[in-house]
Amino acid sequence: MRHIPDASIDLVFADPPYNLQLGGDLSRPDGSHVDAVTDHWDQFDSFKIYDDFTRDWLIEAKRILKPDGALWVIGSYHNIYRVGAILQDLGFWILNDIVWRKTNPMPNFKGTRFTNAHETLLWCSQGEKAKYHFNYRAMKTLNDELQMRSDWVLPICNGAERLKEGGHKVHPTQKPESLLYRVLLSTTEPGDVVLDPFFGTGTTGAVAKRLGRHWIGCERENVYRDAALKRIEKELPLDESALTTMQAGRAAPKVAFGALVEAGLVPPGTQLFDKKRRWVATVRADGSLAYEKQTGSIHGLGKELQGAPSCNGWSFWHYEVAGPCGMEVKPIDAARQVYLLSVED
Repeated sequence: MRHIPDASIDLVFADPPYNLQLGGDLSRPDGSHVDAVTDHWDQFDSFKIYDDFTRDWLIEAKRILKPDGALWVIGSYHNIYRVGAILQDLGFWILNDIVWRKTNPMPNFKGTRFTNAHETLLWCSQGEKAKYHFNYRAMKTLNDELQMRSDWVLPICNGAERLKEGGHKVHPTQKPESLLYRVLLSTTEPGDVVLDPFFGTGTTGAVAKRLGRHWIGCERENVYRDAALKRIEKELPLDESALTTMQAGRAAPKVAFGALVEAGLVPPGTQLFDKKRRWVATVRADGSLAYEKQTGSIHGLGKELQGAPSCNGWSFWHYEVAGPCGMEVKPIDAARQVYLLSVED
């Protein structure tokens, strides 16, 4: 970070070591081993050493951020309060603390504490009076026309998204792409430069490339760095029309259409159409739809196109998906059911 010019970065997203202070191996009740974070990079001899380490990288983050740039940092109860105090001491101004509530957290195997089912993100500007960027309208559209709240219900990284080598996780704390998708979509614009000083396996870089943002990653572990570069090389940026977001009647409040977009079940650029194919709309990055010069949510645009008092977008809009006998036409509610099943798992 010390080699990066002053005031050159639009956003810093940091997922630093949590300093979990784990003592010994962790096992399930059946005796099987739990793949916990026991790596050397998460081990610090004292809180003071960890605090000094935190202060060093936060000082550099403040230097390289533009005056209207912002910082995101994620952590658990082990470290986030120490990090928060230090960043406040350095002049950062906390705009929100976001609770990422995991739909499928690792249980507490010993039954001695509550299950750790969330992590905390701090979103900060450069100072109390500093300007910052927030795509409020895009976030509201992503959340089915409801104001986006500070508690985000998202699954942990699993399935095909989880990078593995020889059947083992490449990284023990790989973050889900849906989390970074929401962070970058809410607080950056296409062409912005995003820095991740703890790059890991490159989730920030992969999502940044997809959303048309530039990225810089700092990672000292060769195995993570190699995996990140391979992963990002395969990532395809979205078409420019799909990257456009909404500028400044819910059907199922449990799942917003934007959650399906974030999860890649109905990715930006997907063509949606009504059952009679009178209208074909394009899914955009924030979950809004675009038909010619008209834009709106799945419900709002459907209502406008039909000239109807209301519209259930989940049943009105359809898409094509590969099936056992070729391409099949399904309502987007089918993708919602797939998402619900993944969340339950």
